[in-house]
Amino acid sequence: MNFDWSVLISAFPDLMQGLQVTLLIAFSGLAGGIVFGVVAGVALEYGGRISNALAHVYVALIRGTPIVVQVMFIFFALPLIAGIRISSIDAAIITIIINSGAYNAEIIRGALNSVPIGIQEAGLAMGLSFPAVLAHIIAPLAFRRSLPAMGNQLVNVVKDTSIFIVIGVGELTRRGQEVMAENFRSVEIWSEVAAIYFVVISAFALGLRLLERRVRLP
Repeated sequence: MNFDWSVLISAFPDLMQGLQVTLLIAFSGLAGGIVFGVVAGVALEYGGRISNALAHVYVALIRGTPIVVQVMFIFFALPLIAGIRISSIDAAIITIIINSGAYNAEIIRGALNSVPIGIQEAGLAMGLSFPAVLAHIIAPLAFRRSLPAMGNQLVNVVKDTSIFIVIGVGELTRRGQEVMAENFRSVEIWSEVAAIYFVVISAFALGLRLLERRVRLP
């Protein structure tokens, strides 16, 4: 079988449309996941008995179930339970928010835990309230230490968007499948899809590496 380079050119616009959906889901989901992760991570490390227990249940439930099961539940079961209709893209974004939030919670918890207790005590000794110490002293240090793991989570989120082909989201993998169904050039199409994922993820990894060097702790 000859590799037809013209197939790559003709399929490129359709695949770029799919990439736009992939990035929309990834960044929207990651932004919400960071919010969930910070709240749950702080609850895990500094929360009271109830908030700590709720955070533990949330993290255990999400980490203990496959993401494909989560999106199936949100897309098919949740509308029946709540009586609302959820679009496939909304279901994908909600799933990424909830899923990445659980993993981010453990990243945040570990980063907060890594900050020496003496720094917290020094801030309190200066007369600062604990929220002020957390926001202005502990959080900046924890952010820098969590950056490599958060970057890895971003890469995982971009790749996880391909799972949403199961609910018909027109992301990159789904677009590749549709184009391949039209021209039956599976080798060319899936090679191009893989190359696009590789280029995008490599660009993110490079950007994160530069950011890590810029904010690295001495």
